[in-house]
Amino acid sequence: MSEAILPDLQACVLCEDVRQEASGQQTLVGIIGMIPAPVLPLGFFKLCLWTRWCGGVGQFTQQSAILTPEEDTPIAESEVEFQLPALDAHATNVHVFGGLQIPSAGVYTVEVKIDGELRLRFPLPVIQVQALPEN
Repeated sequence: MSEAILPDLQACVLCEDVRQEASGQQTLVGIIGMIPAPVLPLGFFKLCLWTRWCGGVGQFTQQSAILTPEEDTPIAESEVEFQLPALDAHATNVHVFGGLQIPSAGVYTVEVKIDGELRLRFPLPVIQVQALPEN
């Protein structure tokens, strides 16, 4: 067997849900760039991390995590194995972080690794906001 070629991370999106359509296509729902939190701690039934890999060959393991603002403790982790049989192939992974609890405001970090090598890291601000008054 030939040597593996690490793929490129073509795209990565944090969202509320990923839906599989009848056509086979995926719809990303509620794309998240930051989280406004009227109450903390804040719970989520689920958050999804959608990733697309291409330009590689071999068997790989993707590790994804959301880290605390101190970047030392994961509040969510997920791992998935996938395969790319040829350079023109692509793989789409959806990590579902279920029952996620965000304890406090701050800038959390989302990390994506492949076979233990960091490929992407981006901030996820959680900002305390005032709740809207009820009418």
